Amino acid sequence: MRRGREERGRLRGEPPPRWARIAPAVALVVLVLAQAITPGDVELGYFLAGLPPVAAFAYGPAGTAFFAGLVLLLLGVPSLGIGHARGSDLATVAAIGLLSVVIAWVRRRRDAQLVSVRTVAEAAQLAVLPPVPPRVGPVRCSGLYRAAQRGTLVGGDLYDVRAGPYGVRALVGDVQGHGLAAVGTVAALLGAFREAVLDDAELAAVAARLDRRLATDSAAGPAEHPELFATAVLLEFPPGLGLVRIVSCGHPAPLRLRGRVVEEVAVEPGPPLGLGLARPGPPPVVELAVRPEDRFLLHTDGVTEARDATGHFYPLASRLPVVARDPAGLVRAVWRDLADFTDGGPADDVALLLLWLDGSGTGTGTGAGARTEARAPSHTRTAAHAGGDAAAGAGAGDGSGAA
Repeated sequence: MRRGREERGRLRGEPPPRWARIAPAVALVVLVLAQAITPGDVELGYFLAGLPPVAAFAYGPAGTAFFAGLVLLLLGVPSLGIGHARGSDLATVAAIGLLSVVIAWVRRRRDAQLVSVRTVAEAAQLAVLPPVPPRVGPVRCSGLYRAAQRGTLVGGDLYDVRAGPYGVRALVGDVQGHGLAAVGTVAALLGAFREAVLDDAELAAVAARLDRRLATDSAAGPAEHPELFATAVLLEFPPGLGLVRIVSCGHPAPLRLRGRVVEEVAVEPGPPLGLGLARPGPPPVVELAVRPEDRFLLHTDGVTEARDATGHFYPLASRLPVVARDPAGLVRAVWRDLADFTDGGPADDVALLLLWLDGSGTGTGTGAGARTEARAPSHTRTAAHAGGDAAAGAGAGDGSGAA
């Protein structure tokens, strides 16, 4: 739930900064001292009349009324030597103080209404795209999501990790458009994916279901948006086999981290979702044997297409060995590095999802690889280096857990 807690302040609004609450008191002390060391024919006390309006932006009605009363006292009591307000001058200062209290009351009420509205919006957005749990079955997870549109939690990127009867499945996608305009498509894809995790035995069938969902929504959509599409990558960790299956639908390929070695997984990308992927045939599925130290980083193009001030793209693969430490903190380290690279963060939505098998129950080895080949569907393609990985995994079966 870390993502929800971190974003809560940004979405609901934060209290005034500490300096805004201290400023009226500091100004009051400075003006009083300045008046005390100033010759008697120069009056600086009337500047105190500006303090209640300033206090109204940081304090509630009671705090603003305190400042207004203190100013009236300092200006209305000549023996204090701060001011000599009389008659209409004192009435003007009192009117300013009263108006400041009203402003503070209105501001506090509007803030409460805004917090209420944003709380509802936050709950709705987190229901569409909840934070990734730290563990789903035997798969450890770490995710990070940043929407491009300020003040929102959900944009045009999506991710999810779900356990079902056919193993743990993960989805990372990027729909057409970004910001709140894409939230409806994100919700539709996530709903279809969660159903497919329970119903579809093959990973290619999951992709086909997502494709049909987008094609149906596109056909029923408004005429000004005749084409609706999304890119996505799907991962599946079958139970007890120590391998991962991957399907790419026009999406950037996952990165595999093995120690400090980073390589892009060789996945043949199919067409994006929503363009009739299911009609010509199922998308190609790649199988890889998984070692205990393997980690898979899925990302959207908001990461790799982010540019620095000189126009260079962010080199994710080459930066991973530099920022990689413990798996749980890797995605946040990547985000900090990306924010520094782009001087504040990219202008597109960003989704990062790191997955790795818990070393206590991976079951890697040649026996697992043999069972996998026997059960693999006809359209599944084993990567050229998967056999070498399976043999190496047999030798590493007694190695350490995830780095």
